[in-house]
Amino acid sequence: MSCFGRGLRRTGPARGNSRNELVTPSTASLSRVNGWACPPHSFQLVGWTIYSYMAVVGFGIYIPLLPSPWSHMAYSLTGIAFIVHLVTHVAAVSIDPAEAGVRAKKSYSNPLPVFDKKKQPHVIHNLHCYLCKINVDPKVKHCSVCNKCIEDFDHHCKWLNNCVGRQNYWYFFVTVLSATLGVLVLLMVILFIFIQHYMDPASLRTAQQFDSDNGTWLLFLSVGVLSNGTWLVFLPLAPMETSSVSLLVVAFLTVMLTTGSLLLLVHLLGFHIYLLLNKMSTYDYIITRRREQASRQDIAMGFPQSSDSNGNAGQNHPHMEPSIDCDALLSDRVSCKNQETGTISSRLSGSFCTELDNFTKSSEKENGFYYGTELPTQIIPGEVVMDDSLGWRSVGGAEGPRAGQCEGVPCTDSAHQ
Repeated sequence: MSCFGRGLRRTGPARGNSRNELVTPSTASLSRVNGWACPPHSFQLVGWTIYSYMAVVGFGIYIPLLPSPWSHMAYSLTGIAFIVHLVTHVAAVSIDPAEAGVRAKKSYSNPLPVFDKKKQPHVIHNLHCYLCKINVDPKVKHCSVCNKCIEDFDHHCKWLNNCVGRQNYWYFFVTVLSATLGVLVLLMVILFIFIQHYMDPASLRTAQQFDSDNGTWLLFLSVGVLSNGTWLVFLPLAPMETSSVSLLVVAFLTVMLTTGSLLLLVHLLGFHIYLLLNKMSTYDYIITRRREQASRQDIAMGFPQSSDSNGNAGQNHPHMEPSIDCDALLSDRVSCKNQETGTISSRLSGSFCTELDNFTKSSEKENGFYYGTELPTQIIPGEVVMDDSLGWRSVGGAEGPRAGQCEGVPCTDSAHQ
């Protein structure tokens, strides 16, 4: 017998104009169309800066120093990777990943309220978004940053300054893949030049500019380069002189930058390959990890783990309320108070037993049974008294039922036993 069966009181509609109570008008903001919407994220600016730096350093300084045919292979592989990355990166940023209903409304020019968790626990309830005011699919989520519903929401990418969903996921994936390949090739090129600079520097001076018709670059090759460590960069279009120290310092900084970028990109690429193999999204993965973490915390605290019909143990069901038998609590109060306090149901049972003990003592003193209300100062014997929580009760020696109600469930009145 459940003690949670108490019926809820009905309330009438509030007077006044109908308006969205989730937010205040002062918190309304515009929804972001795509990743080009202002303000740009700092990660987005950093990403484009690193891309530009690697393109200039790779194609302007180090790849031209490679001997043939390695220079042609490096130009081809790095060029294809950088061009594909540029195209897919721009596409992933420019595409609007919003749900079809949001894109059909085209209401980005109108301010949309910002969700307030203090007034409503979830912005989407029963597959309806109360901010976008549309019906959505189960995989649609409302992004708090973009302030709109995203179709097949995966995650909000700070590097793109845009959400990743069904519309632009594969562009995002190819962006990560091409960046990984391009950075890997560039790192190999710079490491090769760094090593060859000490072992065989002459192999890096095979460009035609080092041996021009007027003999200027030949002089640098025979005298200046060997004695002063002078090198040429931005070959072949705009040759510029630089020192050997500068060439090595830039190479060292670029190796550090490309190594760090490569580690992040490989981790991100491997993570999304794992998600694709398991047919999961980033959002699903995060929710699963949170549930597993909560399950481990419950085990550490001694809470039992329930198992569903499929045998999946360790998943909590916070929406399910434990069932407590009020009759058993009244007939066996002592054993109820000595139950194991490690579980949620036993703790609730103990609190109910304490309350029922207080009710029984009160009923023995006043020859009546009350629940959650104070006794009146003067009562006429035989009068039927109305009670909000019990419905009605009998006081004195009047005829009445021998059972009260505990949260809408019949409970034995110990005063009449």
